[in-house]
Amino acid sequence: MASAQSSTERYYIGVDVGTGSVRAALVTCDGQVKSMAEEPIRIWLPHQDHYVQSSSDIWAKCCSTVKKVTEGIDKTKVKGIGFDATCSLVVLDQRFQPVAVERGGFPPDSQEGNIVMWMDHRAAEQAARITAAGHRVLSGVGGVMSPEMQPPKLLWLKENLKESCWKEAAHFFDLPDFLSWKATGSLTRSLCTLVCKWTYSPPEGWDDSFWTSIGLEDLLENNYSKIGNLTCTPGTALGGGLTPEAAAELGLLPGTAVAASLIDAHAGGLGVVGADVNGFQLPCEHQPLTSRLALICGTSSCHMAIDYMVKGHAAYPELKEKAESCQDSVYSYLNKHLETMTKKQASVDQLTSSLHVWPDFHGNRSPLADPTLKGMVVGLSLSQSLDDLAVLYLATVQAVALGTRHILEAMREAGHCLTTLFLCGGLSKNALFVQVHANATGLPVVLPAEKEAVLVGAAILGACASLDYKSITEAMGKMAKVGRVVKPDLGQENFYRRKFSVFLRLFAQQRECAELMRE
Repeated sequence: MASAQSSTERYYIGVDVGTGSVRAALVTCDGQVKSMAEEPIRIWLPHQDHYVQSSSDIWAKCCSTVKKVTEGIDKTKVKGIGFDATCSLVVLDQRFQPVAVERGGFPPDSQEGNIVMWMDHRAAEQAARITAAGHRVLSGVGGVMSPEMQPPKLLWLKENLKESCWKEAAHFFDLPDFLSWKATGSLTRSLCTLVCKWTYSPPEGWDDSFWTSIGLEDLLENNYSKIGNLTCTPGTALGGGLTPEAAAELGLLPGTAVAASLIDAHAGGLGVVGADVNGFQLPCEHQPLTSRLALICGTSSCHMAIDYMVKGHAAYPELKEKAESCQDSVYSYLNKHLETMTKKQASVDQLTSSLHVWPDFHGNRSPLADPTLKGMVVGLSLSQSLDDLAVLYLATVQAVALGTRHILEAMREAGHCLTTLFLCGGLSKNALFVQVHANATGLPVVLPAEKEAVLVGAAILGACASLDYKSITEAMGKMAKVGRVVKPDLGQENFYRRKFSVFLRLFAQQRECAELMRE
């Protein structure tokens, strides 16, 4: 770490809690990542569709990563810290101690496993019941209650763990809000989490009739104290900044500004979508921010489907061996292998003319909001070669990109004018993934100058809380930077028009088949 620093240097810390790890970065006032650290976090799978984590484990990893990135740094120069995290449900008792979300505790006889993860689908039946009731709050979440939202998870805990969990619980947090509380002691919740995952609707707030109608009327007690009755916009400075205890654990100074948090994907949006695009000849130049769509290519949108298809293929051991011998990642190797297969094809894209994938192996969030959908593959042969694996990988990448096109079309039908994609997250570093997104949507793709845009987005929150910037918009303009623009290959437009038509038929046929089997 650099020790000789000018008196004008100011730093902000971004902390990103993803599905499988905690990452922290030290970021400058112009958006440069000076140092980064990452630590894995535990995930338990006690039952099918149950995914559990520990808030104690996650906070410990937040502290260790922050200490690493600030080693050798004058702590007076660290002006603010921002957190983002997955939309997981944290349960604490009256003394703010963990309450287990599994019968008998988890690990057994322990309260440590106190987080119902975002991808936990144990509450699918409760979510379906809430959707069927059709309460007006559903209009704010696409008309469908997902099992990944918090109301069905809360209902599941009440119906299945009433004595051991529900009656013991005094505080239910979204994970981003837990982190800001842990840092400051403030119970104020971010509007980002409450609006997106809890049915909170400003300025009216909570809807009493909704919670009563689904059987959670006890949450109304003490003015919703268990789920939050104080709210603020993301980036707002909370409490008096870091408490002495949190400051000691993080290795920072008490009173350091702490921002109201964001959902992880939203932080990625901050880190890329507000960049100054002047001079890049993009269609969104001189247009409002609403002409830009941020795509955060992380675990929930991409990795699970692609990893599942690649690692489950019979040729995966061969792929892994060859990639390791070349000191390459499996995906970089596959991208190169696809290029060698195009001698008789007009482009890599068209290698999948007879192979089609529907990628929703864990349900569809958007635009269909249907957790019951499953993955589909049409066009498999008996061959199990590396070539077949490469084409299946390509078809899956294309399916994810066509899912993005599906979202774009739904948004356009709702009146939005979207002209440019802004990508960040792990798979935005995959050149094939990026180019396929440009080709499949017909839109230019902007990549950030800093590859860790999610961490920059979290740091932007800290910068706002420090009051060094007047608004998130100003901070984005100063700290988010355009790195590279990838333009679509317009020669593939007709191919992807036909490919998208097949894509839409796949889910329609899946629903038709499901209906036939219900008769």
